[in-house]
Amino acid sequence: MRTFLSLENKHQEPLPPDLQGDDVRYAPALVRHFLQEYTRPGERVIDPFAGLGTTLVVAEGMGRLPYGIEIDERKAAYCRSRLAHPENLVHGDARRLLSYDLPICDFSMTSPPFSTLEEASDPLSDYRVDGRGYKAYLRELRQIYAQLAQRMRPAGTVVIEAANLKQHGRLTTLAWDIAGEVGQVLHFDGEVVIGWDHYGYGYQHSYCLVFSVI
Repeated sequence: MRTFLSLENKHQEPLPPDLQGDDVRYAPALVRHFLQEYTRPGERVIDPFAGLGTTLVVAEGMGRLPYGIEIDERKAAYCRSRLAHPENLVHGDARRLLSYDLPICDFSMTSPPFSTLEEASDPLSDYRVDGRGYKAYLRELRQIYAQLAQRMRPAGTVVIEAANLKQHGRLTTLAWDIAGEVGQVLHFDGEVVIGWDHYGYGYQHSYCLVFSVI
């Protein structure tokens, strides 16, 4: 596994006008790299925070079978419009992952909604309701991945793209905290540093945290 990648953070497909203000997609090239590294055609790929569908669309284009969950109805509708099998995307809440009829998958890749230490709303509700704090957010992420582990084949690979966040003079070690929290329910195999031509959050890089199902 290469531990450093240098990529352009760009997308070929523009978003519809009503979604352009919420463009936090990662680059398709990132997904392609990890699918080539860890999967084969015909295998199942799941994204528990499907967002605008980058993971699912790239996976389908590479001959993998994509599945996902997305809590925002507009994003879910847009994502479904891009898939040959839109029924594989659930409009729902990843915190209820085991309540959905999802198959056993071989690989998972996503970037979860980010939270700073001061975040007042709940990222896992798409920032729609008041949150219960940063520690509660991390605990819920761990619980989501404990559920996901039950929908993954033994020794399957899970990748989480995240960054540490510098905002308003304060640092949130989000990527490192996710590694520690999710590492309680999955085996943490290590990180790949992604150097971007542009990124945000006070950095020009992010991390792909790589786990395996215990």
